[in-house]
Amino acid sequence: MGGSEEAASLGPYPMAAGAVFAEEKRLDRIQLGLMAALGTTCVLAIFAAQVFLALATAVFLARLALRRSPATHIPIAAPILAFIVWTLLSASFSPDPDESFRTGVKKLVLFFIIYVAHDTLRRRLARERIIDAVLLGSLALGMGMIVQYHFFGFDTLNQRPTSFLGHWMTASGLLMCALVLAAARLMFGPLSRSLPCRKSRGALALLLGAFAMLSLLQKTDVFAAEGERLFIAGLALAAAVMATSRGSWPDLGVSTGLAALVAPASIWALLVSQTRSAWLGALAGLTIVFVLKAPKALWILAAGVVLVLAMRPAVVTQRLTVKDESSRDRYYMWQAGIDMIIEQPIFGQGPGMIPRAYERFRWPGSSINRTPHLHNNALQIAAERGLPCAVFWMWWVALSMGAAYRRTRRGAAEDRWLAVGVLGALSAIMIAGLFEYNFGDSEVLYVILLLSVVPFTLPQEAESPRHETADEPTRA
Repeated sequence: MGGSEEAASLGPYPMAAGAVFAEEKRLDRIQLGLMAALGTTCVLAIFAAQVFLALATAVFLARLALRRSPATHIPIAAPILAFIVWTLLSASFSPDPDESFRTGVKKLVLFFIIYVAHDTLRRRLARERIIDAVLLGSLALGMGMIVQYHFFGFDTLNQRPTSFLGHWMTASGLLMCALVLAAARLMFGPLSRSLPCRKSRGALALLLGAFAMLSLLQKTDVFAAEGERLFIAGLALAAAVMATSRGSWPDLGVSTGLAALVAPASIWALLVSQTRSAWLGALAGLTIVFVLKAPKALWILAAGVVLVLAMRPAVVTQRLTVKDESSRDRYYMWQAGIDMIIEQPIFGQGPGMIPRAYERFRWPGSSINRTPHLHNNALQIAAERGLPCAVFWMWWVALSMGAAYRRTRRGAAEDRWLAVGVLGALSAIMIAGLFEYNFGDSEVLYVILLLSVVPFTLPQEAESPRHETADEPTRA
C-alpha cells in the first residue's frame, strides 16, 4: 500500500491525514535509527547504549501516546514480568534490602527494550539492518581485541584483550554471539555475488582508517579516551544512517561483507581471548547452525577444530585443562551455590548479596574468599533470587529458543537465517553460561533481550511487498 493510499484511509481530511502519516513515518525512522545505534553500541559502550535506549523508549512511548504504534502481545513478556516481580520480592526479603535494590535491581530497567525492539523489528528490512548494526559493532570489538593482543601486550592470562569493554569474558561472550550470527547469515541468508560497490569499499576504508587512528592515539596515550568516544559515536551515527537510508545503499553486499568480515575476526579474537566458556559456547552455536544447514557439514566444523589443535597455538594448548586453579574454584563456587539454595530456596540470598554470602558458604578448598558471582547462570539466579526466579528465567529462554526453532522449519525463507542465528546464539549463551554468569553482564543482557524478541517478529510466511514502506526499498 502506498503512502497516498494510507493517508487517504486516515480520515476525511487528506491534507491533515497526509501530515499525520508523514509524522508517523518520521517518528518510526527516528526509532529505527536509535535502535540501530543501540545495536552497535551495546557491544562497545554500555553508557552510550543506555542513552540510545532511553531515547528510543521516549520515541516509542510518544508513538504509543499518539496511537501510531499498535500494542501487541509478546509471549516472553509473561515470564520476564514474573522474573522482575520475583526479583523485587527477593530484594525486599534480602538481609540488606537497600543494597539489593541499589546493586541488584537497577538492571531491570533494561528489560523495557523488549517492547521497543518488538515494535521496531516488525519489518524485515528493519530486522536486517539492526542485526547489521550489531555486526558492525562486533567487528570493531573483534579488531580491538586482536590489536590489543598483538601490539599492546594483552597476551597473558592475567591481562587478556578486552577491546572497548572492561572484561575479556564480556568481550568474548559478545563475539561468540556475533560469530554464530555471521555464520548463520553466510550459510542461510541471501548473499551478494558481486564485488562490493565503490561506496561500500569507501566505507570500509574509512572504518579501517578511523580504527588505525584510534589505535595510534591509544598507543601514544594522546587523547586516547576522547578518540575512543569519537570512534564509538561515529559508529553509532553510521549505523543509524545505514538503518534509515532511503536509497539503494546499504545493499545486500553490505550485509554479506559485514558477516564475511565478522566471522574470521571473531574466531581470531576468541582464540586470543583464551576464554574457554566462550569457545564452548561458540562451538555449540556453530554446531546448531551446521546441523540445520546439513548434518554432513559438521565435518567442516570438526576439520576446523582439528586444524587449530594440530597447529597447537599456545593460547589454546595452555587452556586445555580442568586442573587449573580457576576450574577448581568454579567447582567450589557451585558447591557453595547449592548450599545457598538449600538454605534459602524461595527468595534466595538477595540480589547483589552473593559476594557477602560467599564468605559464609565458602568451601575450605577454595582459593578465594570472596566472589562477585558463582560462574553459572542457573545457580547464580537460584542462589541470589530463589528457585522460582530461575524457573521464570528458563521459561523465558525456552520460549524464545522454541519460537526460533519453529521459524527455522516453518518461517519465511528470507528470514530463516535470522531464526537459525538466534537459536544458535542463544544456545551459545546458555552453554557458556554453564561456566560463566554472562546473564549478569549488561552488554550481553542487551544482546540476549534483543535476540529473544526476534523470533516473535518473524512471519510464518514470506512478507508481501506491501509490508515494505516507500522509504524502505526491498534489497536486490
